[in-house]
Amino acid sequence: MEYHNPVLLKETVDGLAIKEDGVYVDVTFGGGGHSREILSRLGEKGRLFAFDQDEDAVKNKIDDERFVLIEENFRFLKRYLKFYGVTEVDGVLGDFGVSSHQFDVAERGFSTRFEADLDMRMSKRNPISAKEVVNDYSEADLRSVFSLYGELRNAAAIAKTIVEKRAESPIKTSEELKVALKRFLPQHKEHKILAQIYQAIRIEVNQEMEVLREFLLQTPEVLKKGGRLSVISYHSLEDRLVKRFMRAGKFEGEPEKDFYGNIDVPLRKVGGLITPSREEIKQNNRARSAKLRIAEKL
Repeated sequence: MEYHNPVLLKETVDGLAIKEDGVYVDVTFGGGGHSREILSRLGEKGRLFAFDQDEDAVKNKIDDERFVLIEENFRFLKRYLKFYGVTEVDGVLGDFGVSSHQFDVAERGFSTRFEADLDMRMSKRNPISAKEVVNDYSEADLRSVFSLYGELRNAAAIAKTIVEKRAESPIKTSEELKVALKRFLPQHKEHKILAQIYQAIRIEVNQEMEVLREFLLQTPEVLKKGGRLSVISYHSLEDRLVKRFMRAGKFEGEPEKDFYGNIDVPLRKVGGLITPSREEIKQNNRARSAKLRIAEKL
C-alpha cells in the first residue's frame, strides 16, 4: 500500500463482525486498505460505501460492483447514504487522522519534514488553508487553537509571536513558520513541539473535532440493531470524544436515564481498547499512537 499502510487492519475489520450479505461503510477510504479487506469478506449481495474528500484518494477507487466511493466529507454520512437509498447499515469503520500519502507529499503541507506552502487541507475545495489560519486569525483565536488542539502550555506566547512576525511580513511557508517560532523550538524538543503546532493548525483548518462530533452523533441513527462501529483515533482529543460517546452517547455530562433510572445509551462498547502490536509499530511507525475502540448498537 504505497498510498497508506492501513493500521490495525485485521482487528478493525474483525470488530465489524462482517455478515456476507451486509451493508458497510468505510468513512475514511484513503488507500482503500480497510475497504479491500471488508470486500474480501463480503458475498455477492454485500455492499460497501466509502467516503473520502481527498481528491488524491479517488485514484485508489476499487473496481467492484459491490463498492461505491462517495467523494465527500464523512460528516455528511446520513445525507449521502439516504441519496443511495440506504437508511440502515450493519457496520461503520473510521480510521481518523492523516494518511501516509498526505504526510509524504510535500506540497500538501502536512509534514514538518518538508519546506512547503502552509496548506494542510484534507480537501482542496476547503476555502481555508493553514496560511489563512496563521496570517488572518486574531491573537485570541490563535491562542485558543494552540491551547485546545495542540495542548501547548505556551499557546499565548506562540500566538503573540506569530502576530508580531506576520506584521513584518506574511508567514507563507513551513520554513517561515519555523523561523518565526524558533525560540520555542529547542533542538531536543523541536520535532515534538512542531508536531503539536502543526496538529493544532491542521485540526482547525479541517474542523476535525466538529466533523468527528457530527459523525459520531449520526452513527446510532444509521446502524441497525446489533450493528458495529469500529474506529481508530491517533491523538487524545479524538480518542476522548470516541470513548465518551461510546460510553455515554454524548460528549459532556452524564448518560441519559430512563423513567426507572436505567442508563439509556445508544451503544455498548465491545471488548477493551486495542492498540498495535510491537511488530506492527516496528513495520509502520505511524501506528504507534493508534487506538481502536469498537461499539455495538443496542
